[in-house]
Amino acid sequence: MPAQRFGNRRDYYYSRGKLGSDPLYPGVLAALLPARGALLDIGCGLGLLAHVLRQADQQRPYLGVDIDADKIARARRAAARAALAETRFDTLDASATLPAHHGSVALLDVLQYLPAEAQAGLLQAAAARVAPGGRLVIRTTLADNSGRDRTTRITDMLAHLVGWMGTRPRHYPDAASVRAPLEAAGLQPQMTPLYGNTPFNNWLVCAERAAAG
Repeated sequence: MPAQRFGNRRDYYYSRGKLGSDPLYPGVLAALLPARGALLDIGCGLGLLAHVLRQADQQRPYLGVDIDADKIARARRAAARAALAETRFDTLDASATLPAHHGSVALLDVLQYLPAEAQAGLLQAAAARVAPGGRLVIRTTLADNSGRDRTTRITDMLAHLVGWMGTRPRHYPDAASVRAPLEAAGLQPQMTPLYGNTPFNNWLVCAERAAAG
């Protein structure tokens, strides 16, 4: 909610709609529950995943990074109002660099906003930060020329045109281009549809690094 009574309620209504209708957070939460270590959330936006984790009594340290400085500022305010412990947010271009991290990683609805070569580099960098017993959890649309695929592309473009997403979609990965760098980094990826009741071609990729010993 805005601090002022008649303040802008865009984030409030967006969050209610997102949490109420998108199967993203239940799917990601279930994938992360068995994973070990602190969490790096790449492309965190408003930081909703941090709130979902705390509501599920997941107290692991959380760092959210996003290229959008305004969203990071709003995420910090919301986290402070909710008194989220061990939660930090930083402005960062994940296609250029990632912070030092050793644990689990979330990469949600990010890949399609990068060109193909940058996607491979980001997947490699994210995988390198997954500790033994940790997981890299990805939500992405996959290019398969299905009706869901086409609907997702149109919706992403509209989100850019109305100003919610600061960058336009650049390249939609296929399953092989997501799987290959993860396997090369020693992770064991599994892909499952995450459609829920939506018309979008969203998939959940859960890539685990085997625990030592």
